[in-house]
Amino acid sequence: MLLNDRTDQISVTAPATDDEWMETNVLLRERPLIQQLRSKVRDLCADFPDEYWREKDLKREYPQEFVDAMTGEGLLAALIPEEYGGLGLGITEASIIMEEINRSGGHAAACHAQLYTMKAVLNHGSQWQKDAYLPGIAEGSIRLQAFSITEEVSGSNTSAIQTRAVRDGDDWIITGHKNWTSRVDESDLLLVLTRTSDYDANDRNGGLTLFLVDLRQVRAEQPDAFRPIKVRTMFNYATNQVIYDGLRVPSSAVVGEVGRGFRYVIDGWNMERILLAAEAIGDGYWFIERASSYASTRETFGRKIGANQGVQFPIADAYMKVRAADAIRWEACALADNDSPVGAEANMAKHLASEASWEAANVCLNTYGGYGFVDQYDVERKFRETRMYQVAPVNNNLIKAFIGTKVLNMPRSY
Repeated sequence: MLLNDRTDQISVTAPATDDEWMETNVLLRERPLIQQLRSKVRDLCADFPDEYWREKDLKREYPQEFVDAMTGEGLLAALIPEEYGGLGLGITEASIIMEEINRSGGHAAACHAQLYTMKAVLNHGSQWQKDAYLPGIAEGSIRLQAFSITEEVSGSNTSAIQTRAVRDGDDWIITGHKNWTSRVDESDLLLVLTRTSDYDANDRNGGLTLFLVDLRQVRAEQPDAFRPIKVRTMFNYATNQVIYDGLRVPSSAVVGEVGRGFRYVIDGWNMERILLAAEAIGDGYWFIERASSYASTRETFGRKIGANQGVQFPIADAYMKVRAADAIRWEACALADNDSPVGAEANMAKHLASEASWEAANVCLNTYGGYGFVDQYDVERKFRETRMYQVAPVNNNLIKAFIGTKVLNMPRSY
């Protein structure tokens, strides 16, 4: 496939100075593969215009046709190594895919999990799991879109989850409840984090085990042990609660070592933060482009509204903030693709991008005025969609706490 060629890839190490970071970011943005990938995604998204997403949002339907098209082009197998039939690309390229979907007016939430869940499987999955599932995921016959972690009581405090897996011979039996598990109905595989030993205050993140569950077998053999309950949200997001009622899974479903699952999902979380930052950046650029275009054509009081500084300046300010967040996204991508520690940069990218996209959304809505609330302009749809990034997959306040304690070494606040 055309995108498999990475001969132009630069070697990225952690630059020592701001100037070196700037040079690295420019190189990443402008290298031919990136431009080629952008064009490929844009061309695909052009077949799914605003009207498509507007109808799916109205009916709260999963955009299966779009996801099938992405799968057919191999784009959802971006991170899977070529030896398994994937594109063998990095987080940099995966983030471009997510950005361009949202920048084109779509909503990457329909398929983003198949990219960020890959890290836990690629880094820590058994050879059997990789051989059994990765080729099918790459070709599109197997779907991995579901990540089952959050519970009602624990919320963002993952170490406090209560869903339990108990060993029974060669199997494990999972019992509990998750209140946010998205795209279950659209998935063949599911990653679920459970407790396999009691909470230990001296090892807050120990005792948790990650399972890769084959939902095809579950649906055929144990339908009553796995019960999704659809949840309707303020935008089109295929999410569910899930009740695990004695779900039996084989020991081969364990990802990595028993009791170390929290450390494995962190790999996925950091990638998730980077990819969702890219989505928010795509939204930000979409809002800026729509606002500036509308301001340049809409006339009142005998002139274009964009000539008024009260309209022009907020758009320009929002654009600069999106660009600034974009720079941190590239920094996080460079570190991730170099297998360097990326927790701080991934979190900062998600925080800054979500704040910038929300400001751009408000600026765009203000520019359109009353028309911004009319669905045919799509501003109100994207406005609802981009609001999610400030609270999911992690609340921005928790990111501030992380930076304050882990980066700035201030006392722990939670």
